[in-house]
Amino acid sequence: MLIEEYELEVFTPPCEPGAERFSAIAHLKDDITGVLPYLNATLKGAIYNPAVPALSWTRGGRKVVFSASQIAVSNLRDRDEAIRVLESEIERVNRTWERRDEITPSFHVRKRPTPLAIYRLLPQTNCKKCGEPTCYVFATKLAAGQHRLSDCPPLTAPEYQESLAALQEMLADVAG
Repeated sequence: MLIEEYELEVFTPPCEPGAERFSAIAHLKDDITGVLPYLNATLKGAIYNPAVPALSWTRGGRKVVFSASQIAVSNLRDRDEAIRVLESEIERVNRTWERRDEITPSFHVRKRPTPLAIYRLLPQTNCKKCGEPTCYVFATKLAAGQHRLSDCPPLTAPEYQESLAALQEMLADVAG
């Protein structure tokens, strides 16, 4: 088992005073740098940066960041959810580490497209059918993994098929 002990910190992000969402960090006793390439190989859409070293991943509207001595998660409802989610991610790390002989590590560095690059390919109708006030807000949330292309109904129109194909290709490497 790679991670046996950690200290839990749950807090409201300082940039969002009064927020009803929380973030949490598991401060690890052990260095988990060695498991990051294996997680990169198994977590679809993970963004890996070996220079840091860190790997970020979006799952269920939550951002999860694995670094050498921490696992951080954002967009949590409360302390109970923080404990549950972090324990799940610690179990994922330990399970991946135990299976490392079966996994080919990936050192491939993926980069998430910028909101502006996504926006340029959207219909730019500001129709609000996606639930967002503007196409740029939608693009920002799409880049962050908080929306899917299917959330933009105009993209299914025949005149946007080239744009849709370009967006699918752009987002294929980082889809979570």
